[in-house]
Amino acid sequence: MSYMAAQTLQQPGFLLANLKADSSTKPLILRCQELVKIIDEYPAKELHTIFPWLVETVFGSLDGIIAGWNLRLLHSRSNEYNIVMEFLNPSGPMMKLVYKLQAEEYKYEIPVNYLPGPVKACIQEGVLPDCPLFHNKLQFPLSGLLMLNLALNPFEFFMFNFAYCLITPKNYPPGQHASSTDSAYFVLVDTYLKYFLPSEGNVPPSPFSDSRGSVTAPSPRSSSVSFAGYGVHSPSLLKHHIFHQPSVNADPAAQEIWRSETLLQMFVEIWLHHYSLEMYQKLQSPQVKLALLQYRLSMSSMPCQPHAPPGSGTLHTYQEPFSPTEEHVLVVRLLVKHLHAFSNSLKPEQLSASPSAHSHTHTSPLEEFKRVVMQRFVQQKLYLFLQHCFGHWPLDASFRAVLETWLSYIQPWRYTGEKTNPQPDQNRTVPDKWESFVQENLLVYTKLFQVFLNRAVRTDLVNAKNALMVFRVAKVFSQPNLAEMIQKGEQLFLEPEHVLHHRQPRYLTPNQGGSFLSSRQRVVTDMVFRVKSQVYALEGQDCQYKQMFGSELRGAVMKLIQIIAQARQTAKRISDHSNEVAANTSFLSWFGLGSSDLNNTFAGAEPEDSGEVLKKTHEFLDRALENLCQIFKLNQGQLTQLISNLSSSQDDGNSKQLPDCIHGENGLILTDLGRRQIINGLRRFDIHYQGDPELQPIRSYESALLVRLFYKISSLVNNRFGGHMNALCSRPDLLGRLGRHYLTDPDSTVRAVHSPLSRRPSERNREPRLSLRVLASYRTLLLLLLFYAFGALLSFGPVSSTLLILTGGFLYGLFMMLFGDKLKTH
Repeated sequence: MSYMAAQTLQQPGFLLANLKADSSTKPLILRCQELVKIIDEYPAKELHTIFPWLVETVFGSLDGIIAGWNLRLLHSRSNEYNIVMEFLNPSGPMMKLVYKLQAEEYKYEIPVNYLPGPVKACIQEGVLPDCPLFHNKLQFPLSGLLMLNLALNPFEFFMFNFAYCLITPKNYPPGQHASSTDSAYFVLVDTYLKYFLPSEGNVPPSPFSDSRGSVTAPSPRSSSVSFAGYGVHSPSLLKHHIFHQPSVNADPAAQEIWRSETLLQMFVEIWLHHYSLEMYQKLQSPQVKLALLQYRLSMSSMPCQPHAPPGSGTLHTYQEPFSPTEEHVLVVRLLVKHLHAFSNSLKPEQLSASPSAHSHTHTSPLEEFKRVVMQRFVQQKLYLFLQHCFGHWPLDASFRAVLETWLSYIQPWRYTGEKTNPQPDQNRTVPDKWESFVQENLLVYTKLFQVFLNRAVRTDLVNAKNALMVFRVAKVFSQPNLAEMIQKGEQLFLEPEHVLHHRQPRYLTPNQGGSFLSSRQRVVTDMVFRVKSQVYALEGQDCQYKQMFGSELRGAVMKLIQIIAQARQTAKRISDHSNEVAANTSFLSWFGLGSSDLNNTFAGAEPEDSGEVLKKTHEFLDRALENLCQIFKLNQGQLTQLISNLSSSQDDGNSKQLPDCIHGENGLILTDLGRRQIINGLRRFDIHYQGDPELQPIRSYESALLVRLFYKISSLVNNRFGGHMNALCSRPDLLGRLGRHYLTDPDSTVRAVHSPLSRRPSERNREPRLSLRVLASYRTLLLLLLFYAFGALLSFGPVSSTLLILTGGFLYGLFMMLFGDKLKTH
C-alpha cells in the first residue's frame, strides 16, 4: 500500500484508473476488501476523485445504462449478498467514506433533468421548489435553466443515487424480475430506515471524526423554514424565485437529525413526487400562476439574465410518463409502515402537547420530527402517488401491492407496537385517539375508496385474488368506530363557510370573559378549519367533494353488491360444472371414450378457478357482502331480496345467450352491461375454432415434437397423392365411402362462420387428406404402448401387433361406415 500511495501522490488519477481496471478482472469480494483498505488509509482529497465513480459502480448510472451491482436482483441465496450488505451497511465502509468526505465539505453535481417531473418543471419555470432539500443547491450555467445542476454534499449524493436506483429502468437478463422483498435493495432500505429513523433511542452519531471534530450538518434548515414550512402547509401562496434562494443560517436543533431529514426527504421526493401534467396544473393556484407571470416580466427587464430556450413553459417542460412497478410500490409500503411505527413511538406527553406549548419545552429534535413526519413530509405526495396508481394500474391481481400500501397508510393503529389487545382484526375497535388522523387524511379514506369502487365493478370478481382485494377493503373499513370517524370528518368539511369567519380568540379562558361553551365551539371551529385546509390543499379550492356516505356513493355500493352477487353465482356454476365433469370423467374416458371437444370449456373458468380456489372466492365475496352491509348500514332483508331476485333472473339458459349488445353500423357493439356479463362469466359468445384443424395450437396433451413431425409427413403425402385421394373419395361405391371416412372431416361441411359482425353462414368443403395428428396425442401413444405390451405377453412380435392394429382400425372404420348413421340417430 505504501508503494501505491507514493504512486498516487505522483499521479492523482492512478487510484481511479487502478480501481476501474480491477472492476473488470477481480471478483467482488477482493474488490470490496481493497476498497475497505483504501477508505481507511487514503486521505479525503484522493477519495474525493473516486467517490462518484464508486457510487455509480454500486448503484448504476442514472440513465440505466450501467447496471452496477444489481442490488434489486441480489438475493440472500447469492454468494455476494453478505459481502454487499456488509459493505453498504449504515455503519460500514461505504458510509464511512461518505462521512469522511462530508467533513471536507465536497460537492457533487446531479443534473436537474433527473429530478422528478414536478420538481424539474418547477425549477425550469424559474420557481424554487417547496422542498428545502433543493434550496441553495442550484448551480446556474451560462447555457440556461434547462442545463441546471444540483450541488449535493456526499451524504445527499449517496442517498440520491440509492433512492434513484429503484426507479431507474434497467435491462435485466431474461427471466429475472426485481420484485422480491428479500432482495439486497429492499433489505437495505429497511436497514437505513431503522438506522436513521429509529423508533427507540437516537440516531447513532457519525463513526468518523477528524481533527475538527464530528461531522455536522452542511446545510441546516433556514431559521425561517421550520417544520411547519415543509410540505403543503406553507402560509404563503407565492413561491420564491430560484434566483432569490433564501439564505441558510445555522440552526443548532437541526444538527442532530439532519441525516434523518435528508434521507426521508430524498426517499419521498424520488419515490413519491410524481404525477400527471393535469394534476400539476391543478395544484398551481391562481396566485402562483400570477407570481410566475410577474417574475417572468421582471426577469425579462433585467439586462443580464440566463437565457431560457423558447417554449420552456409548463406545457413543454413537464413530461413525466410515470408508471411505477410492483417493486416500487412494495418499497413505498415499507416506507409507510416504518414511518407509522416511527411516528407512533412518540412519547404520549409529546404527542398531546400543542405546538405553542411544545416550543417552550425541552423536546429533542427527533421527538419533534416524529410528531410532524407523516403530515408535513408524506401526506400530499403519497396521496397523489396512490391516486395515480389507482387510476392507471392494470385491472389484474398485481394491484394488490398498491391496495396494501393504501390500507397500511390508513391504519396507523396497526403499527403502535402494542401487543396487549388480543382481539382479532375484524373485532378491534379503532381507538378515539386516531380521530384527528382520520380527519386530517379524509380524502385518503373517502376519495380513494370511491376510486376503488370504480375499479372493483370493472374487475373479474370470480378470480379469487380479485375477490380477496374487495374483501380486504371491506374488512378494513368495517372496523368498529372507523366509519363513524369518517362520517364526522365529512360533517366537519361540509360545515358552512361562515363558521370560519366568526372565530373567537383561540385561547380565551372563562376567567377572561369566555365560557366553556365557547371553548367547545372554538375546538369544533379549529377542527373544521383543519379538515377544510387539508382537503383544499390536496384537491384545490374548486374541488367537488363527494360524500362517502352520500346517496350517490350508496348507489355505487349497491351496484357493486349486485356484481358481487353475480360473481358468487358464476363461481358456484363453475364449481358445479367442474364437479359434474369430474363425476362423469372416469379412467376409461382417458382411453378415448370421453369427449375430446377442444371448445368444451366453461365460460369464465381459468386453471386456478377450480376446487378449493372457488370455495375461497365464494367465502371472500360472502364476507365482503357482510362487511359492506355493516359499513353502509344496509338492510339485510333488502339485500337478501336483491340477491334472490338476481338469482331468479339468472338461470342456466341465460348463460347461453349472447352478451348485451346494440346494433351499430358495423354490427354488434358490446354495452357496459355486456362487458360485465363477459367479465363475470354470465354470458359469452359461442366461439369455435374454424381454421385448418392441422394448424390448431398444440395442446397440453400432445407432444409438440410429434405434432410437427407428423404434420410434415402428412403434408408430403398429401402433396404427392392428393389427386388420387380426390379420385378415391369421389367414387360412389364401398371404397369411396371408406375413403371419405378416413380422409375427410365429417364436420367440415356442417360448420358455419358465426360472427357478431356477420350473420351470413358460410360453408367450406375441405379436400380429402391424410391426418396423422391423432398419433401425437399422449393418450394414443399410451394405448399403443399398452397394446404392444399386451401383444408381447401373448408372444406377438412388433410386426404382428402392427398388423393387428391396422386390421382393427380397418374393421372399426368399416363398422362406423355401415352403422355410424344409425348409431347417431339413436
